Amino acid sequence: MQVCRVASRAFRPKFSCVNIASRYLATSVPKPPSAFSQRLEAGPSFDDFVADNVDPEESGPTKVTLGNTSQPRLPSHLKTKIPAGPSYASIKKDLRGLGLHTVCEEARCPNIGDCWGGGKKAATATIMLMGDTCTRGCRFCSVKTSRTPPPLDPHEPENTAEAISRWGLGYIVLTSVDRDDLVDGGAAHFASTISKIKQKAPSILVEALTGDFQGDLSCVELVAKSGLDVYAHNVETVEALTPFVRDRRAKFHQSLAVLAHANFRPQFECFCR
Repeated sequence: MQVCRVASRAFRPKFSCVNIASRYLATSVPKPPSAFSQRLEAGPSFDDFVADNVDPEESGPTKVTLGNTSQPRLPSHLKTKIPAGPSYASIKKDLRGLGLHTVCEEARCPNIGDCWGGGKKAATATIMLMGDTCTRGCRFCSVKTSRTPPPLDPHEPENTAEAISRWGLGYIVLTSVDRDDLVDGGAAHFASTISKIKQKAPSILVEALTGDFQGDLSCVELVAKSGLDVYAHNVETVEALTPFVRDRRAKFHQSLAVLAHANFRPQFECFCR
């Protein structure tokens, strides 16, 4: 009897025909629509949303306002336009092509569109000579610093003069990073650039905004005699704050000596500020 039960259990089918048929009939019979389906059928169709004859009073608000509308907007005199114009595009293209740097871009000046976008003889720019890496680290400045910056580009004076002569500017400012790694602090490089600019564009006014050359007044004299129109040097702050704000190699009285040497020498034939 035990053997027969095992055999019959082994050959028993798992699914009977009756079960399969009942399941098929159960799934093939449609269910009555639910209350939710009935509401969808009675609601608006897709055509109602794209129809042209929609009553404005029934359509609801058509404008969406994002953000905090209670916060006052900036006044118009504090807003700047996106830089554009033929003069701006020409200056930027030449700077990229000749590998030159400007304070306008390095400092992300918001007035760059006004300076570069001016008309002929009205546009101006501030060229930063001797690379974009400074040997000093003043606390207020965001220019890159390094004890061993890249060497000077010997073609920079000629490239700078060539670019400026193309632009037709009325006034150009030349400044630079501090290069304490050089014997003359870059004074000869500065003077060479000014001389080449005056050769290619004699009518342009040139301002040289130099460093202190570590107090070497012979370097100041070299730049002042190069043919520039304005000699400038930044004191940056008052004497009491100088040790806390400027690099330790930048001294207040050292800066005053630079300005005094450039200002009280009539043979330099330049304005000092």
